[in-house]
Amino acid sequence: MNNTLSLILAALLIGWISFDVVTNDSANLIFLGKELFDLIEWMAFWR
Repeated sequence: MNNTLSLILAALLIGWISFDVVTNDSANLIFLGKELFDLIEWMAFWR
């Protein structure tokens, strides 16, 4: 991955997060955080 591609991906991610915060009051971020927590717990079960 070169610098240009990483900057484009970072800009897209920041844009998506700011759009979610402004329009949906972070509903998608909260959902993804909860799902990530569940995934981490599920992965810890298989240790």
